[in-house]
Amino acid sequence: MSKILIRGAKVLGGEPQDVLIDGEVIEAVGTGLEADGAQVVEADGKVLLPGLVDLHTHLREPGREDSETVLTGTRAAASGGYTAVFAMANTFPVADTAGVVEQVYRLGQEHGYCDVQPIGAVTVGLEGRKLAELGAMHESAAGVTVFSDDGKCVDDAVIMRRALEYVKAFGGVVAQHAQEPRLTEGAQMNEGVVSAELGLGGWPAVAEESIIARDVLLAEHVGSRVHICHLSTAGSVEIVRWAKSRGIQVTAEVTPHHLLLTDELVRTYNPVYKVNPPLRTERDVLALREALADGTIDIVATDHAPHPHEDKDCEWAAAAMGMVGLETALSVVQETMVETGLLDWAGVADRMSFKPARIGQARGHGRPVSAGEPANLTLLDTAYRGSVDPAGFASRSRNTPYEGRELPGRVTHTWLRGKATLVDGKLT
Repeated sequence: MSKILIRGAKVLGGEPQDVLIDGEVIEAVGTGLEADGAQVVEADGKVLLPGLVDLHTHLREPGREDSETVLTGTRAAASGGYTAVFAMANTFPVADTAGVVEQVYRLGQEHGYCDVQPIGAVTVGLEGRKLAELGAMHESAAGVTVFSDDGKCVDDAVIMRRALEYVKAFGGVVAQHAQEPRLTEGAQMNEGVVSAELGLGGWPAVAEESIIARDVLLAEHVGSRVHICHLSTAGSVEIVRWAKSRGIQVTAEVTPHHLLLTDELVRTYNPVYKVNPPLRTERDVLALREALADGTIDIVATDHAPHPHEDKDCEWAAAAMGMVGLETALSVVQETMVETGLLDWAGVADRMSFKPARIGQARGHGRPVSAGEPANLTLLDTAYRGSVDPAGFASRSRNTPYEGRELPGRVTHTWLRGKATLVDGKLT
């Protein structure tokens, strides 16, 4: 593999520097670097970040290849600046055995656009009644460390306690989809003024908050790690903040769409805005931004949820929940967190690379941009502004809530262990 010299990049948004890649690692970082025969990439002041890590991606394979495949999903990831993604278990068949997680893991290795780390199901078939093969999945070639029934809540407190006890033995983490099912029966959107005016079934904030409160107490009792998926309400923020003040081992994520969009958009009845958990109020959005800035919320995770056209192009009540997000996540974070002054680029690297890699134990990812480290890197043109056109997505699905919306920032290059997966905005 030839040497690559990235010239004049703002590493984590700092002063321009040169970065020399030799094979799979960074050889040097400094000014005025030279390397005979190196391929030169003129960064011209673009921001260089460690490769992004997504702790919450739906790749759909096996079983729903009409929505996404490991190949198309990882191509979308590379387009968005990601070098590693964690693939959720709600596939068909469910990733609740060593065999299925190994299949997903090997598909990721074969395609090579980013590393794929499977997430194992907590319960058999996501049915919430019996623990899945947690130990076997951990000991498999996939080395699973994160377990989740995402899409469904582990609502049985006994099952949740047992899962926390089990993963504690090997340092794993249970990622909870916090949704009390009985409080959300028939729910179509956030419960509040807008749902009342539209006559749509309300999804109360307490349905999320009650599960989070229960699970942080269970994690404290067991002495284990719990991670909260797609936290969406101001009340949830306060519970996590309280739990952290007690020293409970809890981490939490927020999605880009919950940092930007509100339930007012549901007035259009456009199913592209239908998502789980639902879009909340402006008050919630502002609380989530502040919590991400102060560290109460640890990371940004996309909850990339692709669906075929027919599952979204229908009446609101019948539409599937979810949005694609891998290819727009960094732009949304730039708009909501960087351009508002809540985070600098070092903070973005922390929330979108360092911490998600640490939570998920993604080896070789979330590392500093310095000599001797793996060359997993993302180059971002922060001066760019453009309208989102889903026709150009690498994802197989097009269910983005940002179509036609102008967003800042454009990933121009992505490198996975020194190999370019995206060059000048085009996949290799």
